[in-house]
Amino acid sequence: FTYMHSTSIQMLKRANRYFPIIEPILKTHDIPEDFKYLMVIESSCNPLARSSAGAAGLWQFMQTTGREYGLEVNKNIDERYHVEKATIAACKYLKDAYEKYNDWIAVAASYNGGQARITKQMESQQTNETLDLHLVEETARYIYRIIAAKIMFSNPSAFGFRLKTKDLYMPIPYKEVTVTKGIPNLAEWAKKQGTTYALLKILNPWLRDNFLQNISGRTYVLKIPIKEKIHYPSNSVIPHDKRWVIQ
Repeated sequence: FTYMHSTSIQMLKRANRYFPIIEPILKTHDIPEDFKYLMVIESSCNPLARSSAGAAGLWQFMQTTGREYGLEVNKNIDERYHVEKATIAACKYLKDAYEKYNDWIAVAASYNGGQARITKQMESQQTNETLDLHLVEETARYIYRIIAAKIMFSNPSAFGFRLKTKDLYMPIPYKEVTVTKGIPNLAEWAKKQGTTYALLKILNPWLRDNFLQNISGRTYVLKIPIKEKIHYPSNSVIPHDKRWVIQ
């Protein structure tokens, strides 16, 4: 895990931007905080991640599952790339799985292997202990990859990753703008908001085209970056606490 050097460094840098968003949502939905490391191994903390199978976003939802858990997914809008909404959807999935298994290890394994497969293997192998199951390699090592991620993130310098605070991706300051109508040209709209199309797309990766089609009159909240000077702390070493919020 740690020898995936370029990816590991990127994960550490991105975590500083996305962990402060993910953690409160997990807490609100009574999901153990360690499940943020499930997100890490799913997408390498990349909100634009997309697998060859078509899974997308930080939590790597397939289209069908995303829609099942309340995400809008089409050619114009794909909320699997919406950091907050996708995390809420993931929490709903995890809670549903916990109601079924009453065991967080089984929940994590089911996120990779699917609930039907995990349940079937428990029945056929006559055990409720997930770690005792004989599973396909990807699912069998899934829990251990989550643990590996936690170990590395808890003390990155022990594995040779000595990043300074200024090397991390800082949270992007923004304001929210609510829209209830379509936006025919997002570049023009972004310019009127005092920003650029590129920055608009970075903060709103769920916008999948250069326009917002809103025939049904739904309400969308778009993030608009605001200018704010970043003040780096005097301590330039990554803190070893698990919060990943730079003070």
